[in-house]
Amino acid sequence: MTEEQYEHFDVGAFQRRVIAEFRANAGKVAMFGDEASLALVTTTGARSGLPRTVPLSYVDVKGQKVIVASAMGAPRNPAWYHNIRKNAMVTVETGTETFEAIAAIPAGPARDALFAEVVAIEPGFGEYQAKTTRPIPVVTLHRVDGGADRVRGMGDFVVEAHDWLRAELAELRRRAGEGEALIRTADLGRELRAHCLSFCGALKQHHHGEDAGAFPMLAARFPSLAPVLEKLAAEHVVVARAQERIRVLVEEYVPGESDPVRLREELDRLAAELEAHFAYEERSIVTALNALGPAPEIP
Repeated sequence: MTEEQYEHFDVGAFQRRVIAEFRANAGKVAMFGDEASLALVTTTGARSGLPRTVPLSYVDVKGQKVIVASAMGAPRNPAWYHNIRKNAMVTVETGTETFEAIAAIPAGPARDALFAEVVAIEPGFGEYQAKTTRPIPVVTLHRVDGGADRVRGMGDFVVEAHDWLRAELAELRRRAGEGEALIRTADLGRELRAHCLSFCGALKQHHHGEDAGAFPMLAARFPSLAPVLEKLAAEHVVVARAQERIRVLVEEYVPGESDPVRLREELDRLAAELEAHFAYEERSIVTALNALGPAPEIP
């Protein structure tokens, strides 16, 4: 399709006819044939914020549903692709089932490799690429529910790390609380330092791993998460400052001389900041992290 033809083609009317027939016939649309893999994908309008449903053919690549922003080789990316860049959550209808999914956008070599696999299955997409100078994007759809046999993902691993850190901080707070009742316990200072070293070191490593690894991967695959990732990175700086205050208090803590109330107050403040950070992170990026791949195996 030429640019002039694309400009005058009533895409909206065509899509409405296909959607109506799809829903009336359990996913079958005569013009695409019985063997076509067709889905209705509902995105959220990047400008309007309203649901936008489009019929799209998909390719199954090693069990992964992939949709292609070909627009039949038109010079511009289709609107649904821009919507996904703004909000990665979509609803997918296949005719036999409807499910929520998160849409990932591979870039660079990952995009090229996946597009090559798509073309090997459906050569028509290669013909569309030959008609346009833009690299045609490919988008992978990852079910949010997953079912009982869902593979434990990177997001699940992050939640497990958060729970371990929560438990370590709770123990540190408990030991600091004992400082008021056992203020002259000789071993209290050493115990506090040991717990602080374990917790603070693990939290620092966890945040470094996110800043250097997980967040760049998410930014590349999910452009819509950019504001969320910026906020989380900024919170890492705030938490690091709180950690440093606590480290100094613990290092200088002398049972019977230091003020246990101040230490406990600082720990309570860090706990509140950290819980808010963890909760926001779990709401915002765990689903996307799970879409990146399985959790690492820890020996």
